[in-house]
Amino acid sequence: MGNMKKIYFIRANKTKYGGAENYLTRLSLEISKQNISHQVINSFFPKFMPSWLRVILFNLQVCLTKADKFYFSLDRISCPDIYRAGDGVHKVFLSIEKKSRTNLLHPIYLFLERKCFNKAKHIIANSQMVKNDIVSTYKINPKKISVIHNGIEIKKFNYQKSFDKLSNEFSIKKDQKILLYVGSGFKRKGVKEFLQIISKLRNLDIKAFVIGKEKDIEYYQELSLKLKIDDRVIFTGPREDVDDFYTISDIFLLPTHYEPFSNVVLEAMGFENAVFTTKQNGASEVLDSSFIMNNPSDFSIISAIEELFNNPSKLENIKKENRAKSEKFSIENNLKKTLEVINEVIN
Repeated sequence: MGNMKKIYFIRANKTKYGGAENYLTRLSLEISKQNISHQVINSFFPKFMPSWLRVILFNLQVCLTKADKFYFSLDRISCPDIYRAGDGVHKVFLSIEKKSRTNLLHPIYLFLERKCFNKAKHIIANSQMVKNDIVSTYKINPKKISVIHNGIEIKKFNYQKSFDKLSNEFSIKKDQKILLYVGSGFKRKGVKEFLQIISKLRNLDIKAFVIGKEKDIEYYQELSLKLKIDDRVIFTGPREDVDDFYTISDIFLLPTHYEPFSNVVLEAMGFENAVFTTKQNGASEVLDSSFIMNNPSDFSIISAIEELFNNPSKLENIKKENRAKSEKFSIENNLKKTLEVINEVIN
């Protein structure tokens, strides 16, 4: 593969915690191992600019200098060769979120999104849900779209070590059941519903951790007071040691409103968690139907959660099954499929 054309990866933001950023870091690491020449292009426009302006300028930055470069873009731009639709379909997201259209960012995203889907020689969707959304919203030829589920790093873990570390910090009891939520942007990802579900799990000795960055954190802390669960829910903010939390957790719960494919679902499976999420999350495609909520307020799963907590051997089996399932979704597998698409499009 050494004689392959240089690949330029396009991603405006360079942040530490984003899913797409993590994905790109791992992808470029794997590509380096294959001696394929590549470069990441980030936006050089400062954060103090309005975001709609940064989006327009970044599009000009990459498209005016493109010439015959090969662009693999993770952002909506008007000149991609391959576009990885990791952020899903903005038009669908807007209809679910009922966002105000007055924010200039939205019409600009919609304009670029249409251009991006039409111009791309090939599109990678990270779930069948996203592919269906692209086809039905923009009438794109389905043959132009491949579904490649996200890949994660399959890690080893040591329960005792993680438990000792966190039980000190958060005084966790040995036989307490642990529920976990991980993700920034609490409203869209369903933290309110997460807390409501916790409040309905009355007869269990549980601790719930909510990990992630949120500017309206006070709202959620107040809500947990109102629901009288402030003694069982801990808001940790963003953490560098999320893996330790996955390791000690029993059930991972993500009642998201819209998520093209959330990596945290695979990560939680990889660390032996039973996982529940909504069918509005593309990652639900890797779960059995009994773990998929119809919507974020589908409280019928409460009995399923109680049943697992009251039946340790069943819970253990599911945790082990999920670990095995997650191994099919390694970053290596994802990369192999992604490189096949790149090869086809370049040649």
